Amino acid sequence: MTAFHWDETAAHIVAPLAVSAEPGADRLARLYATAVWSCLVEPGDGVAGALVAALGPDVALQEVLAGARGGIAADAAGLTAAQVRAGVSRWKPRMRAEEIGFALSQAREVGAQLVTPDDDCWAPALNDLGVHAPLCLWVRGDPRHLAQLDPAVAIVGARAATGYGEHLAGEFAAELAGRGIAVISGGAYGIDGAAHRGALGADGLTAALVAGGVDKPYPAGHADLLRRIGMTGVVASEVPCGTVPSKWRFLQRNRLIAALGGATVVVEAGWRSGSLNTASHASDLGRPLGAVPGPVTSGSSAGCHRLLREFDAHCVTTADEVCELIGRSNAAPIEAETGKHTDDRTRVVDALSSRSWRAVDDVARRSGMAPADVRTHLGLLALEGTAESGGAGWRRVAATRRG
Repeated sequence: MTAFHWDETAAHIVAPLAVSAEPGADRLARLYATAVWSCLVEPGDGVAGALVAALGPDVALQEVLAGARGGIAADAAGLTAAQVRAGVSRWKPRMRAEEIGFALSQAREVGAQLVTPDDDCWAPALNDLGVHAPLCLWVRGDPRHLAQLDPAVAIVGARAATGYGEHLAGEFAAELAGRGIAVISGGAYGIDGAAHRGALGADGLTAALVAGGVDKPYPAGHADLLRRIGMTGVVASEVPCGTVPSKWRFLQRNRLIAALGGATVVVEAGWRSGSLNTASHASDLGRPLGAVPGPVTSGSSAGCHRLLREFDAHCVTTADEVCELIGRSNAAPIEAETGKHTDDRTRVVDALSSRSWRAVDDVARRSGMAPADVRTHLGLLALEGTAESGGAGWRRVAATRRG
């Protein structure tokens, strides 16, 4: 690509990606330019962010395609001429029309949409990243959910999680979702997946921020989970379709998770876990940080203990304590609006014993419900003091103990 050709062909190509039903020509031109920028730069490129913020995506792109030889663009963005020249050198190898066209066609093929700061559904929390904020988000699912990610909590942790960690992540997510709090995570194996599943099980809102293009699920083993997230929430990425996830992109993706979460909770993490990178971004943004303690002999909890000791993270052991991080200590579970959910709750209570501990699968069998749904109701029953969990499972709390 040697020039920025904005014409009817370009408008036809980008129009299906727009969130607005009938975007005008100027809006489409900016959207097309933003899509091109997304293909040219790596996540978090501060020089590109400064240029786009100062000039707008279309004018900034014209400057770059012309070589940005003058100093006007640099001055407007508060950059040096050397910084702009270095940026052009980075972006020039990717100025290829066929690669940009492929990314746009892939997005159209999978039904992805391109959300930019021009759109009403843009998540304003991302703007806290300043010039390192994403220029756009490629989204599968309803983009309007992006504007609903407030309040939200990011739940992250180890891919090689233990049963203890996955249990807590799922319980936290289900209980938060039951209170109307969105759950943000990265769609990975382990803690991320448990958090997403917990939120989905509670019919809550969850968003997965991925490090590669949204056209191909990663990891492949989570294809169905990511599909389910896209049906009721959003799967989003700042890199275009066709982009392969890499270590750098995972690390940069973490800043988006931290920005979208009103607080970040690390459930399990090794000493050098990538989750600590997310925690660091949250700390830099001034977001509250929580860590779940684990056995001192467990390497899977070493990173959490490090956060508690070195990062002044808050020790969290319950959903109530997570809510306190975002200033919602009095948040109550959302009451069901129909008899169905009330009946389901009753079925779970009836399946519990006040004397014997029962496993989730046993409660599911007795109640005739899916284990995921049972876990959601058990979490809510625990919040109200009707049920309690122990090493052997769950049991009903006697009315006399509940006062």
